[in-house]
Amino acid sequence: MIETEELRRNTGVLWSGDHVFEGTVETLEMLRSKEPQGPTQLPGKQVVFVTNNSTKSRADYKKKLIGMGIPAEVEEVFGSSYSAAIYISRILSLPSDRRTVFVLGESGIESELDSESVPHIGGTDPSLRREIQPSDYNSLASGAALDPAVGVVLIGLDYHLNYLKLAYAYHYLRRGALFLATNTDSTLPSAGALFPGAGAMSAPLVKMMGGQEPLALGKPSQAMMDAIEGKFQFERKRTCMVGDRLDTDIRFGVEGGLGGTLAVLTGVASKEDWEADAVQVRPMAYVDRLGDLRG
Repeated sequence: MIETEELRRNTGVLWSGDHVFEGTVETLEMLRSKEPQGPTQLPGKQVVFVTNNSTKSRADYKKKLIGMGIPAEVEEVFGSSYSAAIYISRILSLPSDRRTVFVLGESGIESELDSESVPHIGGTDPSLRREIQPSDYNSLASGAALDPAVGVVLIGLDYHLNYLKLAYAYHYLRRGALFLATNTDSTLPSAGALFPGAGAMSAPLVKMMGGQEPLALGKPSQAMMDAIEGKFQFERKRTCMVGDRLDTDIRFGVEGGLGGTLAVLTGVASKEDWEADAVQVRPMAYVDRLGDLRG
């Protein structure tokens, strides 16, 4: 499995900005090849692109990958939005009258919920992109503004988060809706700096709900690993997680019992991060860039 970073981010495993790292395409071709190649003599491998970015759908990622010169199919992409949609549609047993999802997030979540025929409200609805009004307080408090069919609140990165959306989400949760998150990454690296991540969207609600955390369905949550395993039917001990973050990618592989974890130094992590005595998660191996696997 290969981690892919948020599309707006400047560093990662496969590319930086709009530049694909040298040797990336050739390395993926080598891994996918049915004939052993190079000094590693690797047989053909199944490649899965795993991302915590909830703002883009699998189709969006395919378009991005192909646009960067990286061959990909929609079925090779597994994002946190799709993981959440799978969990809601195939694992949760929601009452028949409470199957609607209230979304705090972007169109990527909506697209993946649609792919699983999960009804949803909120999200990119333009009527929620406004200041809260005095009448909103009354209708939310009484429940008149709430859809009784909502049984889940699903939170991802939302570029248009506001007080009104948080108020709706809170009142749905107070009325018993399940609390889910595509992922809980606290920060989003972009343009050489850090910005609020999906975890920052759910943080106010965690505080309001007395410390109740959402069930996260992206890396490093093993709910995501179970969903990927269910879809691709792979052997964990013969699977390697490749990524650039210790706290999500490498931890995801280690806690998932994968046969290998490979860190690349083209993104967030540096060797100093896992050489520290106190660090709890270390990769099995590392390379300066993915292309180094070619030897």
